[in-house]
Amino acid sequence: MSKHMPPSRLRTNADLRRLQRAMAAALMQPLVGEDRLRAGTQAGFIAPNDRMSGFERLEIYARQYWFRLLDCLYDDYPALRAFLGERRFHRLCRDYLARHPSTSWTLRNLGAELPAFITDLESRDIARAEWAQTQAFDEAAKKPLRIEDLAGADPATFHLGLQPCVVLLQADHAVDHFIAGMKKSAADVRGSASQAMAGASRRSRRVPRAPKLKRERVHLAIHRHDNQLYFKRLAPEACLMLSALRDGLTLADALETALAHASPENDWPAQIRDWFTEFSQLGWFIRASRKS
Repeated sequence: MSKHMPPSRLRTNADLRRLQRAMAAALMQPLVGEDRLRAGTQAGFIAPNDRMSGFERLEIYARQYWFRLLDCLYDDYPALRAFLGERRFHRLCRDYLARHPSTSWTLRNLGAELPAFITDLESRDIARAEWAQTQAFDEAAKKPLRIEDLAGADPATFHLGLQPCVVLLQADHAVDHFIAGMKKSAADVRGSASQAMAGASRRSRRVPRAPKLKRERVHLAIHRHDNQLYFKRLAPEACLMLSALRDGLTLADALETALAHASPENDWPAQIRDWFTEFSQLGWFIRASRKS
């Protein structure tokens, strides 16, 4: 007997829970073939009507569930979809959801494990950047510290926090330029739509073309400002410093970590002063959370 076998009648709250689990198990199992419900799925708890059997009605619900999940991944990873093409992306999403079904109350987290699931390095970097965008858009923006608030602090004991809506990313490909190119291509296609309607001879629909993904080691901050997302390239040392501060290191230890392998020829005091001025103006620094 299946552990998700529904009760024959609803008499208690426990019976209702069994029915809910049976329904969830039927809906959440991966579709097969031409987006069909797996043959032999228990559907006796769904009443038939004059047009469809209980199994056919359950299949409609299952498709609605799975198509909604796929739509979410389509919306959250447009650059990855353009890079892979529709068929490869659809196949990737189906495989991913079969391995990582939705377990959160919010669909915002649905694609959290997709970058780690991808084995291709180019695709993975694009996915990591798009997941970082999701995080930067959704995470909190706390009251920022001003540059004046940092004056007089002892670097050996002072801790700085980083805005939750600032996401740091190191990648082996220029994903920021790729995603910016994708947005420009999509805008060009939208801008030509009215002209296409006016030209009777132009019957083909233009679609955005993915730009070339350049291999390049980049250090990025993906951040939100006025509900808009931005990519900002960072010096490797600046990225290391911000990461160390986020990890809870003191200001002195964060700087030591950042400059451990830096060139001694640079004027680092002046560079660090410029970083702190710029990042403070962007509102990236906050008071460090108290640790229990």
